Amino acid sequence: MIFHIVPLSDWTAEPDLPYAPPSLDTEGFAHCSADPATVLAIAEAHYRGTPGTLLAVELDEAALTAEVRREGESGGRYPHVHGPLNREAVVRVWEVVRTPGGAAAHLSPWRPGA
Repeated sequence: MIFHIVPLSDWTAEPDLPYAPPSLDTEGFAHCSADPATVLAIAEAHYRGTPGTLLAVELDEAALTAEVRREGESGGRYPHVHGPLNREAVVRVWEVVRTPGGAAAHLSPWRPGA
């Protein structure tokens, strides 16, 4: 399993289409993380100032229709998906729970509408 961090508003904007993060246009791939601890570290380092709910979409790597590459020295921790994320590959969706100060604290199962 791999994880992709996405703001809730982006994830729910076009629910019938594969999700294509902006990095596909700018870098050619979607950034992912290999485990929950890495998700929290990335959320803290790169999304702390992002308003609203952050999700960590857990993906079955084998069910993705786009190629997954684990590149470079730390590629195991930071896999890249070279194409849109097909929603059929989603196993679970987690909410990145933040402290009152905005720090990424832990992951909790996301409950839409809760």
